[in-house]
Amino acid sequence: MPRVLLLGGTSEASALARMLAGAGVPAVFSYAGRTATPVAQPLPLRIGGFGGAEGLARHLHEGGFTHLIDATHPFAARISRNAIQAARSTGTPLLALERPAWQPGPGDDWTCVAEIDGAVAALPRDPTRVFLAIGKQNLAAFAGLPHRWLLRLVDRPDVPPLPRARIVIARGPFTEAGDHELMAAHGITHLVAKNSGGGGAAAKLAAARRLGVRVVMIDRPALLDRLTVAEPAEALDWLSRAPTTA
Repeated sequence: MPRVLLLGGTSEASALARMLAGAGVPAVFSYAGRTATPVAQPLPLRIGGFGGAEGLARHLHEGGFTHLIDATHPFAARISRNAIQAARSTGTPLLALERPAWQPGPGDDWTCVAEIDGAVAALPRDPTRVFLAIGKQNLAAFAGLPHRWLLRLVDRPDVPPLPRARIVIARGPFTEAGDHELMAAHGITHLVAKNSGGGGAAAKLAAARRLGVRVVMIDRPALLDRLTVAEPAEALDWLSRAPTTA
């Protein structure tokens, strides 16, 4: 019987956790701890970092884990890189469960940039109203711009992260109708988003298309090659066929 360490934080990770629990597969669900109120899971939880790739490798060994599944957010590059290194150093089979990236379609007005600094540079210099849909990380990079900001966060911050910001506390998935109403009510002209993919966060893109809102899309960070699947069921199938720790 395999023993799985599941690095989670996405809806796909939660779906896989339910499948693992339903199949009776011994597994532990690991959260990074960035969210004050993480979603409850049907597996034993571990919250917090590992202390880099070496710490993760040690945890895999000491915990008797035979398989590692990385189902973290596509922009959680540090833990994903640590997972690749730890899997290689311990000989632990690694699978990434990753949503396909979004692609622009007819009617979209996208500017694609490689990183946060590119998103800052892509916004207008004159004041406008921007839906900054990038979570709570990296907000400080936008502080020098004169815009009015709409921020949607899972947890309310202790202090306002940006001047002239309106903050909405909500957890997805969201609907196109709801995001259309939100963006129209705030007079949004530009949307900044990370290309996380998935259906639960795509509503804002459909709403932007309908409203004629310009989108600044931040590309995913580059990672070394790794075996990747898009659906939780594919991950469960891989687990039934993958070799155990070398």
